[in-house]
Amino acid sequence: MSKTQEALDKVIDGRSWDEFCDALKKAGHEVVLGAGSPADPLTRAEGWRYLARLTRAGLDSFLEAADKQAPEFRRPVHETIKIGMDNPDNVYGSAPVNGNFTYKITGTRGTVHYLGFGSQAGGYGKTNSLNTTGYIEADDMDINPDGTFEIIVSKEKQPGNWLPMTEETTMVIYRQTRLDHKNEVIAELKIERIDGPNQPRHFDPALVDRALQSAAFFVHGTAAVFKQWADGFQKHVNQLPRFNPDVALAAGGDPNIAYYHSAFRIADDEALVIDLQPPECEFWNFQLANYWLESLDYRYFPVHLNKHTARYRDDGSVRIVVAKTDPGCDNWMNTCNHNEGTMCVRWIRAKDHPQPQVKLVKLSELAHG
Repeated sequence: MSKTQEALDKVIDGRSWDEFCDALKKAGHEVVLGAGSPADPLTRAEGWRYLARLTRAGLDSFLEAADKQAPEFRRPVHETIKIGMDNPDNVYGSAPVNGNFTYKITGTRGTVHYLGFGSQAGGYGKTNSLNTTGYIEADDMDINPDGTFEIIVSKEKQPGNWLPMTEETTMVIYRQTRLDHKNEVIAELKIERIDGPNQPRHFDPALVDRALQSAAFFVHGTAAVFKQWADGFQKHVNQLPRFNPDVALAAGGDPNIAYYHSAFRIADDEALVIDLQPPECEFWNFQLANYWLESLDYRYFPVHLNKHTARYRDDGSVRIVVAKTDPGCDNWMNTCNHNEGTMCVRWIRAKDHPQPQVKLVKLSELAHG
């Protein structure tokens, strides 16, 4: 029996759906209920929500928008789908590609502070990694006076703006990083195949079996990778050491960013005081996230700040205060009712990498200076 016929048989008799549901159940038991995962009601409930959000993302990626002949940029991570310490200052986009095809990205630059494009191989559900196979950013691109530009995406080197791929490349992503959310204009971007057919193909029933499997693998793989990170952060709670750049890059991180990842743990009457001496850099920020490395709800609460929004001291340093309640200090970060979670400092193109200083104090100490 051919693989195509086997896939069709599984779609017809329902095994495709049964296997998809069983795989999601397994992800729940091995990740949310797995060893080391917190069992308090808030973190456990966030874990189930996290898997539901990843399921939405997986189905969108592999069932709805997987045509590499006619890719479109979409937002896989946003206000209600969060993955791997997503940056609240970023607008993320991705499109599926075939490393053997040639594509063209066209768009307008907008006014966002930082705009970068990456080609990536692997996948959290396949290889537990998302390796960068090429990268280009706006500062290194030729952009027309009216803000328009184009990028050729291919294995073979191209003149002008070129985003390299390899045969293993499966995805192109972009990051648009904002300093001033209210006033910066987002880049408008489009991707199309230019070396062959670029029209969407008809819906193929035989592909549904594989799409459901891939979506379930994505849910389990993504959740497992970042649970491993979160568990590792427990070794240095309430500290902010430099994160291994190779691990960040393998997970799809921007090669121009230095990351400082960790976990926080505070009581109701405590605060975490973080002192930064931001280096000369293009961008920096701080953010809070939950145990599952989902950014806290930046739509409604002060859970992150950046180079533009932070209040500085006279010597150019920044003091950040993490607490459940507002202590009346500059740069208060609201834990959104969490006593524990994760946190991150990142800077882009930093000239040096000063170590953030962290200390746990009583709220009463802050109140009395």
